[in-house]
Amino acid sequence: MRVCVIGAGVMGCATALALSDRGAADVVVLERAVPGAEASSAAAGILGAQLESAGPGEELELFRRARARHAEWAEILRSETGIDVGYKQSGALEIALDDRAAEAVAARVAWQKRAGLSAELVDGKGAREIEPALADRVVAAAHFAEESQVEPPLLLRALVAAVARRPRLSIRSGVTVRSLIVERDRCVGVRLEDGELRADAIVLAAGSWSSLLPGVPASVPEVKPMRGQLVQLDERPPHVRTIVVGDGGYVVPRGDGRVVCGSTMELAGFRREVTASGLASILTKVIALVPSLGEAQVGPAWSSFRPFASAPLIGASPLSGLFLATGHHRNGILLSRETGERVAEAVLHS
Repeated sequence: MRVCVIGAGVMGCATALALSDRGAADVVVLERAVPGAEASSAAAGILGAQLESAGPGEELELFRRARARHAEWAEILRSETGIDVGYKQSGALEIALDDRAAEAVAARVAWQKRAGLSAELVDGKGAREIEPALADRVVAAAHFAEESQVEPPLLLRALVAAVARRPRLSIRSGVTVRSLIVERDRCVGVRLEDGELRADAIVLAAGSWSSLLPGVPASVPEVKPMRGQLVQLDERPPHVRTIVVGDGGYVVPRGDGRVVCGSTMELAGFRREVTASGLASILTKVIALVPSLGEAQVGPAWSSFRPFASAPLIGASPLSGLFLATGHHRNGILLSRETGERVAEAVLHS
């Protein structure tokens, strides 16, 4: 069985590896640029199953399962490639800076405890005992001890290296897919600049560009680019130890002094600029949470496009032969392994 995967980001590579694990004999991953060059490697890498869940239900169970499997995945990738993806169970604090926000975090802790999750409501003093760098004005926080993180650039390096090592997998970089090939209401391949590539199944994992590909059915929900700007600060010596989220900003300490801070959410088309207003907004928010970051050295800043859809698009599409692994918005890194395995199962049982 030949499978063609469009996109060599985290979704495309995770799907290719899952197909290989299940015995797929011929998997080709097509990438128009450099593997992992888009949103996959530009993310902050928060594995925020509890931070991102809106309430009990199917989404929560998906997020919990996805988070739980990252520790094992990190070890598998390290064993296979020698690359440490930076997995840490660093915990997270969702911060309240006023009484209204405190009510919201208290409600989140309450339903999560009823759902059997590790969640604790602490007052300002208790929050600063967990993370001493927090601002004095913090009045309460939800502590999620099991929240974790990875470093997306390292995860992508490991995934690409793992794909390259597998005998039945291949990545073709610098290849532009012009359209899907549809015959008799079935997707049978892709049209490239220099010819055609026929396959038994096509997996669309093109992130924010997924809806731009000619041939994708109109019945597939639209995927839009949601620009996110981030900036890295450098603390010397390191102070922040815990992921801190609140007031529209977040702080992700890597443990060695690097602190990734974000993020904006902008429907700005495919404009990749890092803007003065975007950085000012991020820095104002994170310094309000962690005042010591005001003395940190400003490092690189970047932006990329989260693939925003009404919900993650995972599995079979309305078009026979076409499968979807896109539209994950802020949860692409969290859901990457789970998505790859679900899509592989759908492909091989179609």
